[in-house]
Amino acid sequence: MIKIGILGEIGSGKSYVARNFGYPVFNADHEVAELYNKDKKIFYKLKKILPTYISKFPIDKKEISSAILANKNNLKKIVKIVHSEVRKKMQLFLKKNNRAKIVILDIPLLLENKINDKNDILVFVDSKKSEILKRLKKRNNFNLKIFKRFKNIQLSSNYKKKKSHFIIKNDFKKKSVKMGIKKILEKICK
Repeated sequence: MIKIGILGEIGSGKSYVARNFGYPVFNADHEVAELYNKDKKIFYKLKKILPTYISKFPIDKKEISSAILANKNNLKKIVKIVHSEVRKKMQLFLKKNNRAKIVILDIPLLLENKINDKNDILVFVDSKKSEILKRLKKRNNFNLKIFKRFKNIQLSSNYKKKKSHFIIKNDFKKKSVKMGIKKILEKICK
């Protein structure tokens, strides 16, 4: 099984690129949302470390946002608890898809949390900063302060680019993304 990890900035189109590979995708953001909505253990763990902010189940993203904005260390606490569960979910995903030729890992903190293996193929999604910000501002729940907090715990884009085996230019047009994916698959599936 070939594992392809998708890297890039927040809002660069990582999930879009991941879906367009046409192989099973592990989407960490989706898994986190599921944990907040369905996992009482996560709720109790977060309530224990952030009792001022986390009050009800399912966990309200507004409460998570308030905790993150109140103190930069709260984000690290949340990530520590949530990512251990995300890692378990990823292992289940890999077991379930063990016969797949390729799987895609759409995990925003892939390198930061050392979730990838050294044999994984890393693809960096490169988008213009102006386009990213324009797209992020259209999101219902966009908050510039939270965006900056997340940026602060991420490795730099330059570092991620250097670590990547491939770079896909995402101009937010399907044709360029499909062409980039096609070239990558041709090289890794020889």
